Amino acid sequence: MTDDESVETDRSEGAEHPRLTEVVHGQSAAEDEFLAAYRTGRLHSGWLLAGRQGIGKATLAYRIARFVLAKGSPDRPPAAPATLDIPSDNPDVQLVHAGAHPRLCVIRRALDDKTGKPRTQITVDEVRRMRGFFNLTAVDGGWRVVIVDAADDMNNPAANALLKVLEEPPDRSLILLVSHQPSRLLPTIRSRCRLLRCAALSATDMAAALSQQGLDSVPAEALGELAGGSVGRAIRLIRMDGIETYAALVNLLSHLPRIDRSAAIWLAESCAGRNAEPRFAHLLDLMDLFLARAARAGVLGEPPIQGAPGEARLLARIAPHDHAARTWAALQQDLSARARQGKAVNLDPAGLILDMLWRIEETARTTSPA
Repeated sequence: MTDDESVETDRSEGAEHPRLTEVVHGQSAAEDEFLAAYRTGRLHSGWLLAGRQGIGKATLAYRIARFVLAKGSPDRPPAAPATLDIPSDNPDVQLVHAGAHPRLCVIRRALDDKTGKPRTQITVDEVRRMRGFFNLTAVDGGWRVVIVDAADDMNNPAANALLKVLEEPPDRSLILLVSHQPSRLLPTIRSRCRLLRCAALSATDMAAALSQQGLDSVPAEALGELAGGSVGRAIRLIRMDGIETYAALVNLLSHLPRIDRSAAIWLAESCAGRNAEPRFAHLLDLMDLFLARAARAGVLGEPPIQGAPGEARLLARIAPHDHAARTWAALQQDLSARARQGKAVNLDPAGLILDMLWRIEETARTTSPA
C-alpha cells in the first residue's frame, strides 16, 4: 500500500528510490542489532532509525520491511537468520520494489493540491492513512509494516496522531521511523520506539555506495570531506556540480571581512527564476555547510582536508578561536531558520542569498583579526 502520489518526495534527486536498493553499505551494526531483536521472538512495534541525512536509513528501513514481510512472525522463526537478505525473486520483494505491497504503508510528504509541489510537512491526513491500513485484515495473516520518511517532517497534529498509534500498536505491526534529527521529535514518540543508530559512511563504504548508484570515478577527497559520510549528500554534490559551486562560494568569501559586491549579486541572481529552484536550495545547503565548517574550525583548527582551494586559509582567518566558533555557530542557526522560513513563504531567492551574504560579511568583521 502506497499513497496515490506519483511524485516520490522521499527520493533523493539523482538517486534511485531506497526501496529499489537491496544492499546497504556501512550499516552492518544496525542490521545486526535488528536481527538480534528478531531472533528473541519479541520484536518492538516502533523503531527509530536515526542518523545524519543520506547515510542509508531509508534503504535500511525498506530492507527491514522486505525481511519482515517475507519471513513473517518472529514468534516462530523457521530458522535463526544471520542476514536480512531476501532473494530478489521473492514475491514480497518484488511487490515492495513495485511500490505495491498490500502490507506496506509509506508515509511521506504529499503534493499540495493547489501548487502541485511537494508539501514542506507531513500532515495529519497522511498519518491518518495508517488507521485504514491497520483496519484492513491481512489476507495471509502476515505482518504489516509502516515506513515514515522522514519523521522529522511531521507537523504537530501528525506527530500526535502517530503517537496514538505507537501507544496502542496493532498486533503484528512494525512502524519504522526514519529520522535525521531525532531531537525534533516528540519525547513521547522517542520513548515508545527502540533506537537504531545508523553510522556515517567510511570512505570505502562511500565509494561502494556511489558505485552502486553508477557513480564511479568521481573526485574523492573534496567530495568525501563535504559529504561528511553521507552518500545522499555526495550524490547531490555530484549531480548539482556542488564541488564547483562550493569552490565559487569560498572564492567569493576569500576576502572577508569584505565581499565583492558584483560577484555576490551575480551568485545571488544565478538562483533566480523558476528553473533555478534546485540551484537555490543547493546553494543554501552549501552556505549552511560553510558556516558549520567555520564554527568547527574555531574549535578544532584548520580542516585536515579542504573542501575547496583556499578554504583552510580562509577558515583560519575568520575563525581563529573558540569565541569565533560560537559566533559562527549562532549565525548558522539563525540563517538556517531564515532560509527555512524564506523557502516556506517564497521569498525572492536572490534577495535571500544576498541578505545571508551580507550577514556573513558583518559577522566576519567581528571575528577576523584587525
